[in-house]
Amino acid sequence: MDIFEYHAGSAPVIVSMPHTATGVPEPILARFTDAAKRLPDTDWHIARLWDFARDMGAHVLKPLYSRYVIDLNRGPDDASLYQGQFTTGLCPTPLFDGKPLYLRGQEPDAAEVEERLEMYWKPYHLQLASVLFTLGQKHTRIVLVDAHSIRSQVPTLFTGTLPDLNLGTANGSSASAELCGQLEKVCAESSYSSVHNGRFKGGYITRHYGSPGIDVHAVQLELAQKNYMHESYPFAYDEQKAASLQATLRNFLGTITRWVA
Repeated sequence: MDIFEYHAGSAPVIVSMPHTATGVPEPILARFTDAAKRLPDTDWHIARLWDFARDMGAHVLKPLYSRYVIDLNRGPDDASLYQGQFTTGLCPTPLFDGKPLYLRGQEPDAAEVEERLEMYWKPYHLQLASVLFTLGQKHTRIVLVDAHSIRSQVPTLFTGTLPDLNLGTANGSSASAELCGQLEKVCAESSYSSVHNGRFKGGYITRHYGSPGIDVHAVQLELAQKNYMHESYPFAYDEQKAASLQATLRNFLGTITRWVA
């Protein structure tokens, strides 16, 4: 069974898209509430939005199964990434709005969570680690971009409206200050609002794989979905808005590929 799609590139840059998939095995989907079956918390259309990345030489890794099956951007121990704040878990049971994801009594138990770790989580991370290792044998610098998006207003997760571009580097610990400065400049000089290490500082992937001391740099970019799609069901892609945002994302990725060369 295929768990992910991987496309090899030519540059020491990887774009990971852990929350963009919509696949849910039927036995799991049948246990979802009607609201959950619409997969509202998906990082919708991220693969389409970043479709230029391969042409720029980046390696691209994306799963085939939804974050509702298992959240690839959380650690296997399910430790909270943001202590004291609302969280959905490794195998989520609430939706972002706090409503139940599963029908009453249908939530996964510990054995099922472990099974999903083995089946979905580990293959994705083994592939990601393998690509990083292989690139490390050939290049002195590597950059991992973890690509995400979210509705611009999610009261359970943050107050008000989210900035358009949310750069996360685990408070500067997952990427060099030089790279961070260049990416901050790209964001600041765009037509979009931006923040660095605001509400979204980078999840497990950014924090676990970013190691500037050995020149492996990881950054998360969380996009406000209003800038490229309709945020309500059926979550349609907006070509005109997306084209504008893609210009900024190309500049973002181009800055990385030049820096890492």
